[in-house]
Amino acid sequence: MTPQEMEARIVRYGDLIPCRTAFIDAHTPGSDQKENFTIIGGGVSESPDQHVHINETPGFNIGAAGQPPRVRNSLHTHRTAEVFFILTGRWRFFWGRYGTAGEVVLEEGDIINIPTGMFRGFENIGTDYAMIMAVLGGDDAGGGVLWAPQVIEEASAHGLVLGDNGALYDSKQGQPLPSGVQPMPLMSEEQLNKLREPTVAEVVGQYVARYPDMMAHAANAPCDVIGAQALIKDRPGFEVDLITRNSLSVAMYSVPQHEIIMIMRGHWRLSWEGGSAVMNPGDTCAIPPHLLHTIAPSMSGEASLYRVRNTADKAGPTGALL
Repeated sequence: MTPQEMEARIVRYGDLIPCRTAFIDAHTPGSDQKENFTIIGGGVSESPDQHVHINETPGFNIGAAGQPPRVRNSLHTHRTAEVFFILTGRWRFFWGRYGTAGEVVLEEGDIINIPTGMFRGFENIGTDYAMIMAVLGGDDAGGGVLWAPQVIEEASAHGLVLGDNGALYDSKQGQPLPSGVQPMPLMSEEQLNKLREPTVAEVVGQYVARYPDMMAHAANAPCDVIGAQALIKDRPGFEVDLITRNSLSVAMYSVPQHEIIMIMRGHWRLSWEGGSAVMNPGDTCAIPPHLLHTIAPSMSGEASLYRVRNTADKAGPTGALL
């Protein structure tokens, strides 16, 4: 693989292209300044304006959300896994029918595997623009987002309507629903009553891993973060580990599955038969199967990255295959 071919598989943090109209709450006060990024795969964006950096999916999607302080992502749920790690800033995750069932605050490097089957939202509670990185289960990311009824109703009051075809239409821009397309129906009371509202202790104990703890686990070997026997036990169609300066051999290796490298801290040199490239915090690289490669810190100081690999497990509800 030539350096040019590999560079096409690296999405640089500084080259990320945001979409500010990705979801139904794009006009809703308090959510109208958020930015959505689709890095690998189309994610769950509802907008034709969304730029996709790498179309090929390895059984999951990689995305990101960037938000100024006190901007929130509205209550929604997914059919497959939604995993976030905090790249920058300080974030509050909240959940429940009205977002009041519980909340947890995550700091830089922390990771959360938000359970499927419950409404969740998140808010930047820091003092600066901040970014969280996401892994979504499935090549089609579960077929889209299911919004809390009040989110759809409030969005309609601000001109945005979600069609039952999964596309957004902006009445303020003169976009009526096409012939044959109806507004997305609200979830029924029966469906709403089936949604989960776990306690804070359940979420923190089973679905959250803290960066300092993972760094300690990764002192001499990669820390298994999400997997059947990992800190967060789940089999969502992918596995996640955290790698530090001392936990990865510098010897060349290859694996039969896709390997996605997402830099958390420090500067790393990715080397392969054919060239090398330096990756920086926020950069993402899609390494193809069977490619001999290695990655090692290129400078002194703290260095960490998340590595995501696809597995043979089918994407589905959180914990369904355990």
